[in-house]
Amino acid sequence: MNEISRRDEISLSGAALRGAPWKAAAVGGGAVSAVSFGLGALTGSADLVWALGLGIGLFALIAAIGAVSKPDEGDRVTRQARLWSLRHPWKFALLPAGITAVLDYPLQLVLDGDGVFGAAWDALWHGALVYLIAGIITFAMRGRAQSAR
Repeated sequence: MNEISRRDEISLSGAALRGAPWKAAAVGGGAVSAVSFGLGALTGSADLVWALGLGIGLFALIAAIGAVSKPDEGDRVTRQARLWSLRHPWKFALLPAGITAVLDYPLQLVLDGDGVFGAAWDALWHGALVYLIAGIITFAMRGRAQSAR
C-alpha cells in the first residue's frame, strides 16, 4: 500500500517548499513586474494587472524550482520531501499552481474588473500555466533524485 492521500501529497509539496528561495522569488517576481509595467508605459501599452500576474507566476516558479534544485540540502524531512517531489513532478507542481491561482484571483477581481467568474477563469489559466512549466522543469530535474541518494 504505497498510495498516499491528496492531503499527504500537498503536505509533502509544502515540506519541499519549506526551504525555497523566497527572497529570490519575491525579488525576481517584483523585478519582472516592474520591468514589464515600465516597458509597457514607455510603449504606451502598460497593463498593471498583466505585469503583476506575470510577477506572481514567476514568484511561484522561482520558489518551486529553487526548492527542488538542491535535494540534498536541509533537514531530513525537507530532503525526503524534495526527493518525493522530484519523483512526482506533476503532483508537486499542483501546489505552486495553486499558490499562483490564489494570489492572482483577488488581483484579477479587484483591478481587472472582469467579475467573479472572469477573474476565476483568468486565475485558473495562470495557475495552469505555472503547473505546466513547473511540472516540465521538475520532470527535467528528475536525475537529481538519483544523484542525491
